[in-house]
Amino acid sequence: MLLLLESDALMSNAYLGWFMTWSEAQHEYMRRAIEVAEKGRGQVRPNPLVGCVLVKNDEIIAEGWHDHLGGLHAEQMAIHDAEEKGHNTNGSVAYVTLEPCNHFGRTPPCTEALLWAGIGKVVIAHGDPNPIVRGNGISVLEEAGIEVESGLLEKDAAMQMREFLHWCQYRRPFVTVKVAVDANGSVDDLSKAAGRFTSDECLKEVHKLRKDCCAILVGANTVNRDNPSLNVRLIETQRQPLRVIIDPNNRIDTNSNVLSDGLETKHLTEDFRGLPATLDMLGDLEIQRLLVEGGPDTINRFLEEGLVDEFILVQSDSTHVDPVSADFDLSIFTQISEETWGKESVKIFTR
Repeated sequence: MLLLLESDALMSNAYLGWFMTWSEAQHEYMRRAIEVAEKGRGQVRPNPLVGCVLVKNDEIIAEGWHDHLGGLHAEQMAIHDAEEKGHNTNGSVAYVTLEPCNHFGRTPPCTEALLWAGIGKVVIAHGDPNPIVRGNGISVLEEAGIEVESGLLEKDAAMQMREFLHWCQYRRPFVTVKVAVDANGSVDDLSKAAGRFTSDECLKEVHKLRKDCCAILVGANTVNRDNPSLNVRLIETQRQPLRVIIDPNNRIDTNSNVLSDGLETKHLTEDFRGLPATLDMLGDLEIQRLLVEGGPDTINRFLEEGLVDEFILVQSDSTHVDPVSADFDLSIFTQISEETWGKESVKIFTR
């Protein structure tokens, strides 16, 4: 195998990350790049989260991240940060969580910025699966004489960019279901008017989740009973998620919040063609993460059709008088974490 690789003149060192031995310092630099990338969460889609740190003489001299759609990319921000701090970037090493782009989009190519700054070496966590980038950014840098290494903390970067990578592969959104239940697994209390039964602190966490999603989907029953707004209100955001309402019989109230508050809503009525087609349509709209907040009927349809990638179960210690039990089949899922949102316990499952 090694002989084959050595004889292949086209095989770039950038794709041999699994042969590399990385130092603890290199791990530290890339971990920091992944950490600063988080500062753009909820603000950059359909672009991925990307972070960059510049290192010179074994010290981080600058940091950058993709902060908002249309803003500087991580490499460009890091170079700007170095200039503002008075650092000479010539000969420095750039640690970047995603392969630098080499095309004109909302901003100029990051490869040009790295070349202009005199970067001597680029270490990349994960290649860019976008067809207009895939490998091209690395080859351009190498052809210009810049040393490139790839694969450092690749799995960590992939987890951070999972919705982007999922969309690139399937052209469908990553589907997250979030549902709240009482102490006995009930999703609603029919003995009283619709209302929230979780804590205010929990609701703020839900709004953080909404901010990180491109769209929120519910069915007609949820709109008619709860009249939800399905927006982000409790934390600052630069853009609201698209609301998607599944309503094949066109029976929701035209005065409901989702149809009358002026925010964008896709109301799927008689032309509704099923959940797979809906996901395809949303993928075409560059919706990379879809949050399903509907009732048990809608959630179970997604589960039965194998369309759920992540399931977030929020459990309150309250008890419903006239409960609506929801027996969700999570047998194909694995619990990956358990958290606390306010007064509620939260279990997160993935396929």
